[in-house]
Amino acid sequence: MKLPIYQLDAFANAPFEGNPAAVCPLVNWLPDTLMQSIAEENNLAETAFYRMALS
Repeated sequence: MKLPIYQLDAFANAPFEGNPAAVCPLVNWLPDTLMQSIAEENNLAETAFYRMALS
């Protein structure tokens, strides 16, 4: 399975500052255990998942 994952710097005005976080857009929700595994694999303090609204 391939999923897009974006890493961003929250609360920062420049790259490599602030708090790193991962954001993963989903077409459909994944099982909680899988999302937890993805978050652990990223090894960041925060990982957010959101479901994209499709038109």
